[in-house]
Amino acid sequence: MFSFITRRLLLLIPTWAAVAIISFLIIRLAGGDPAAVLVGQEGLDSVADVRSRLGLDRPLLVQLGSYLAGLLRADLGDSYFLGGTVWQSLTATAPVTLGLSVLALVLALLIGVPLGIVAALKPDSARDTGIMLVALVGLSIPEFVTGLVLILLFSVTWGLLPSGGYEALSQGVVPWLRHLILPAFALGFMQSAYLARMTRASMLEVMNSDYIRTARAKGVAYRNVVMKHAVKNASITIITATGIVFAMLLSGAFITEALFRIPGVGTLVINAVKRRDYPVIQGSLLAIATLVLLVNLLVDCLYAFVDPRIRYD
Repeated sequence: MFSFITRRLLLLIPTWAAVAIISFLIIRLAGGDPAAVLVGQEGLDSVADVRSRLGLDRPLLVQLGSYLAGLLRADLGDSYFLGGTVWQSLTATAPVTLGLSVLALVLALLIGVPLGIVAALKPDSARDTGIMLVALVGLSIPEFVTGLVLILLFSVTWGLLPSGGYEALSQGVVPWLRHLILPAFALGFMQSAYLARMTRASMLEVMNSDYIRTARAKGVAYRNVVMKHAVKNASITIITATGIVFAMLLSGAFITEALFRIPGVGTLVINAVKRRDYPVIQGSLLAIATLVLLVNLLVDCLYAFVDPRIRYD
């Protein structure tokens, strides 16, 4: 296991390089000029002077080489607009996005996995059809539509929860949950539908296996057959789906944070794109890619703990 983890961590290096180069090139090919935006805000220097100060007048390959050299020193650069380093911006906003994504993941698991199990226990029944219909509706509704409906109901109509904003966890669990429960549900509802469908498909395959029929023929209690045998053997698919869901939650958090006015990485990136703040965009994409790769590594490691047949020797 140690050698497997070491190899996977080493594979992060070329992945980081690829993400850094691709993001660097795409951002610049997208057009726009941060120097012009800065001149419009400050009204002091000419565009040429600002481009020279930021190093944007140098050849593209020279800029790329300078950026990659900074990454080797763990330097993501300085923001053009925020008056600080990219590291400072990420460390200030990453806990917000991670808290939102983790809470959305917990809600998705609590909703999707039990519904998928319940639907699989009686396939093609009214219960199964109803659950799968709800899952289909959940997969068809984007996060921002769910968020708008939740704001209309719980904030505007009933006045039970705030429509936006953020309270840090250090201010208390209750204020933190009050501000994040709506965006987390809006973010996790679609993914809970995906988890329900994946759990149902995996459970149906396991429940039709020979060892399940043998266990039931031997008189093992149905509850034990389901919980100790079926769910455990279906958990590989559920773990895989959970890793995919977490990556989707990170990307979906961008729109959700903008809708609920949450100061996370999503809001940071959206503002950076509007102003063409190249270092912030590049650093944020690299941080998100790193987090997704680490989650995938964690998922692979969990396989060996869940299924003793899996070995990474």
